[in-house]
Amino acid sequence: MENRINIVTLGVSDLAASRKFYEVGLGWKVAASQDNIVFFLLGAVVLGLYPRHLLAEDATVDAAGGGFRGITLAHNVRAKEEVAEVLATAERAGARILKPAQDVFWGGHSGYFADPDGHLWEVAWNPFMRLNERGEIEMAADEQG
Repeated sequence: MENRINIVTLGVSDLAASRKFYEVGLGWKVAASQDNIVFFLLGAVVLGLYPRHLLAEDATVDAAGGGFRGITLAHNVRAKEEVAEVLATAERAGARILKPAQDVFWGGHSGYFADPDGHLWEVAWNPFMRLNERGEIEMAADEQG
C-alpha cells in the first residue's frame, strides 16, 4: 500500500450549508459535484462533502453510533483488483474490515476498513478520477458542477 491520502470526506448534516461555507465562506473552488457530493481539490488531496447519514450507510455503520465519527479517509487505487489487495494488507496489519471489496452504486469498486483506533478508511477504485504517476487525483475543469 502506498503511503498517501487522496480524499478526506466529511459527513455533513446540511450539504448546501456546508458547500456554501467552503465555497463562499472560504473561497474554495468546487472541482466537481453531483446531487449528494461536493469535491474541492486541495493540492494533492481532495476534500469531499457528503450527507452524514449516506456516508454512514455506504460504510455500513450506524450514523449515530460510536463507530462513525462523521469522516472517512480514502485511499484510491489504480485498478479494481487492488481494492481487495489493499483491504487484505490492512487486515493483516490489524485493521477490521467493515465492508469487503464490492461494486458500488456510483460506478466504482470499494470497501472499508477501520484502523486500530476505529478511524474509517475507504479503499476505492474510481473510474471517474484518474491517478497521475505520483498517485494524485486529477480532475478536469469540465467535471465541475
